[in-house]
Amino acid sequence: PIFANIILADEINRTPPKTQAALLEAMQERQVSVGGKQLPMEDPFFVLATQNPIEQEGTYPLPEAQQDRFMFKIFVSYPKWEEELDVIRRTTAHRQVALDRVLSGEEIKQIQEIILQVPIADEIIGYAMRLVRATRVFEGESADETVPAVVKQYLSWGAGPRACQYLVLAGKVRAVLEGRFHVAAEDIQAVAKPVLRHRIVTNFNADAEGFTPDRIIESLLETVPVHAPAVASDPSTSGALS
Repeated sequence: PIFANIILADEINRTPPKTQAALLEAMQERQVSVGGKQLPMEDPFFVLATQNPIEQEGTYPLPEAQQDRFMFKIFVSYPKWEEELDVIRRTTAHRQVALDRVLSGEEIKQIQEIILQVPIADEIIGYAMRLVRATRVFEGESADETVPAVVKQYLSWGAGPRACQYLVLAGKVRAVLEGRFHVAAEDIQAVAKPVLRHRIVTNFNADAEGFTPDRIIESLLETVPVHAPAVASDPSTSGALS
């Protein structure tokens, strides 16, 4: 069943680690390994996975490194009144469902190529990098004095380079959906929570004080500057070399 364009992995944390690893290989490598052979998969390939946040007994939570393969982590809350009413109406009466194809696989691939061509200034890429790098807590010689206090106090692990990639890609998509042909800082800010919330690991202090990943991301959005801070030049190094 993995050889399809769209896969829904329902309650992925109920599958054993071996099954999770096989799915994640398909996500990352676009191939399936069977009996020493690699079977390539077709594009486009899109995976949706669900996790029940309430029932955790007998589950196999995805490690942080494997969660990093997913572009977004989205919270699905209870439906609104009108939405729930519509669900009940549709599912408690006999009805015929007719589905119309909206896009073909080739059209989706063309859209993906267009998104890659959306321009983004180095300054905005730098802003995405500053947001991600601000989540990293280092010790010893690698210590970064610019890491916000909230990160030092409440995070045990930060986001990696893939977070920067997905911030930029998601920002490009949002810019196009908003009718713009370039990425702005507001696009990066709009996608920061779903891109980062499953890539940062809170510590005991955060859990004890109710500091969720979303609260930490909100704090970063308020404190990390959009524009790179000015760096003062050293006059002793200026001038021509003899």
